[in-house]
Amino acid sequence: MNIVVLVKQVPDTWSNRTLRDDDRTVDRDAADAVFNEMDEHGVEEALKLKEAHGGEVTVLSMGPDRAGETIRKALAMGADKAVHVSDEALHGSCAVGTSAALAAALKTLEFDVVVVGTEASDARVGALGAMLGERLGVPALTGARTVTIEGTTARIERQVDAGYQTVEASLPVVISVIEKINEPRYPSFKGIMAAKKKPVQTLSVADLGLDPSSVGLAGATSEVVDFAPRPPKQQGEIVTDEGSGGVALAEFLAAQKII
Repeated sequence: MNIVVLVKQVPDTWSNRTLRDDDRTVDRDAADAVFNEMDEHGVEEALKLKEAHGGEVTVLSMGPDRAGETIRKALAMGADKAVHVSDEALHGSCAVGTSAALAAALKTLEFDVVVVGTEASDARVGALGAMLGERLGVPALTGARTVTIEGTTARIERQVDAGYQTVEASLPVVISVIEKINEPRYPSFKGIMAAKKKPVQTLSVADLGLDPSSVGLAGATSEVVDFAPRPPKQQGEIVTDEGSGGVALAEFLAAQKII
């Protein structure tokens, strides 16, 4: 079975994240870079599918040279090889442009299953799985909390408010996973050393046959018009309860239209 898992390097949510002044995109040099947490669950699920059905796991990532750190961690976890889509023309790509570039990269690979995390912590669009399914012309099974493959059929359980849904489709498929699906393994020392020798192919926009004007800031379907720092936190109103504290609280909540 050929399994491709998508990973992304994102700014640490605990860092002081900001936007660049020149083009109002995320300033990735201003914050620590980390492996997108949801994608770690994706890598784990891809490795479990390999262990159950055989085959190989290919890591696919789009980002600058620095994203190589995240790719190597996925390889250290147990993936077999990687493809790194990297080109300055991709800077500032929106979800639409990102899905176009990743779909073009996937078309250069053989795959039965594409695994993605449900969302990235820097953008939280949560639509990449569905977008890739549409661009590739294959079913997208989204929001999976469990994944089962029997023969040429993939089946997932999807969490919903009232419980869960069971959804299935024929391979090839795109599957997006949530964090409750598994517990990602830690790379072993042996895995870390082995990752240094695993092949990583780098692809540019030209390699993918894409028009540079269709991706990056030039092709973005949305933009940040303006931004400002968050105002400093103000001291809240202090109410001394002299028997009417409950009334004061209710009036405050009503004024905020909470009740």
